[in-house]
Amino acid sequence: MLRVLAVDDEEPALEELLYLLRADPRIRSAEGATGATEALRRIGGAVDAGPDDPSAIDVVFLDIHMAGLTGLDVAQLLAGFAAPPLIVFVTAHEGFAVHAFDLKAVDYVLKPVRRERLAEAVRRVAEQVGDRTAPVHDTAQDQIAVELGGVIRFVPVDDIAYAEAQGDYARLHTATGSHLVRVPLTTLEERWRTRGFVRIHRRHLVALGRIDELRLDAGTMSVRIGTAELAVSRRHTRALRDLLMRQTGR
Repeated sequence: MLRVLAVDDEEPALEELLYLLRADPRIRSAEGATGATEALRRIGGAVDAGPDDPSAIDVVFLDIHMAGLTGLDVAQLLAGFAAPPLIVFVTAHEGFAVHAFDLKAVDYVLKPVRRERLAEAVRRVAEQVGDRTAPVHDTAQDQIAVELGGVIRFVPVDDIAYAEAQGDYARLHTATGSHLVRVPLTTLEERWRTRGFVRIHRRHLVALGRIDELRLDAGTMSVRIGTAELAVSRRHTRALRDLLMRQTGR
């Protein structure tokens, strides 16, 4: 059961978010703050009081664009705490996603907030809170089940170079072939984000470490993975370039 603080300087948006959060059975309590200063004061008090205090906060659902300190500023300040709460960014702007995940955000939810999308963010938070209290490696996340000739086999996620959307299914491409699984690409994107997979197009999710070349031609971008050349949509071009530049810098 999660203890939540939601932060947004627009009261109608805050009330709507709190309504959706309180309707989720995994939420023990959900309180609101209308600005960064109030949020930092309440989080600081909760951290000082300890995890067993009634004021404790497990996760902060944090708007980015606020008067004064932004949500990104708040996240940077929380990074200096000994045991900060988890962070989920809730924003109308998708352009801050790369920065948000650099700040170790659990999720990045776009406004207007959809109930099912928020439920997925809560699920991810609940998993991480559970990992904090009982850190056990989940081997199920290392492989995915596929059906081949009536036989179920398990493909290591590390063997997958990219995934391709095919309706409600996804085709997984490895060095030795491909496998069709009944899992939407958006689900795989959420599940494998922390494993180095990134969306480059509405049809393709790729493993960053499997990209052999990044190609620019007349203002369009594509990536080569083995013999496959995949287009990068304009929407994802900047984020992918930034990720690859940082990866190269390391």
